[in-house]
Amino acid sequence: MIDFSKNNSNVETSGIQTKDAVSTFLANVFTYMGGALAITGLLAYWFGSTPSLMTYLINPMGGATLLGYVVMFSPLAFVLVMSFAFNKLSSFALLGLFVVYAAVMGLSMSFIFLAYTTSSIASTFFITAATFGVMAVLGYTTKQDLTKFGSILFMALIGIIIASIVNMFLSNGMLDIIISCVGVLVFTGLTAYDVQKLKRIGAGVEYGSESSNKLAIMGALNLYLDFVNLFMMLLRLFGDRR
Repeated sequence: MIDFSKNNSNVETSGIQTKDAVSTFLANVFTYMGGALAITGLLAYWFGSTPSLMTYLINPMGGATLLGYVVMFSPLAFVLVMSFAFNKLSSFALLGLFVVYAAVMGLSMSFIFLAYTTSSIASTFFITAATFGVMAVLGYTTKQDLTKFGSILFMALIGIIIASIVNMFLSNGMLDIIISCVGVLVFTGLTAYDVQKLKRIGAGVEYGSESSNKLAIMGALNLYLDFVNLFMMLLRLFGDRR
């Protein structure tokens, strides 16, 4: 979860904006997010279903190639650059990084086609989309302030990250299931929380401004991460392994 809202001190959340302005801001967010998911999905399927392309990522003798290691570990670098350089980058540069990030994530996620059947990947994607959609609507329409839940979910997310790193060495199947179950709950909750946060941000920005475009891109990144992580957690739980 990226707290991108604090990166722009000029955003006045107390400004009175019309409902149409908020809807337009969120429409931009979901457009950026949808485009990124499309890039990731198409590249993941293209590489994952083409053995000749996978040789660029996987060494025939076993293990990942240099490019394979790059696409596995570089996505985190993109997220950090986009987050910490938010105020220094233009909206065009930020969008460019987001597009490249989505492409690299597509190459990284191509590995799932080697581990899971295509049909289970497709069915899990639709389950994820349905779950994400329901929680997004809930986050937009609920009158309940989800701020306090955001802090709890963030702490749970830190716990998931730590547990996942530990389990890389333990390779405990039961722990992996527990992490996945908790992860589904966390990213489901974060979806509603992030949409509500974006709704508030959209009420305080000037439509069409540079800051509005940048916040929309970072909001799309946040929701993109929620979607992808929810998808991966569900796939680990319900995906049919080859």
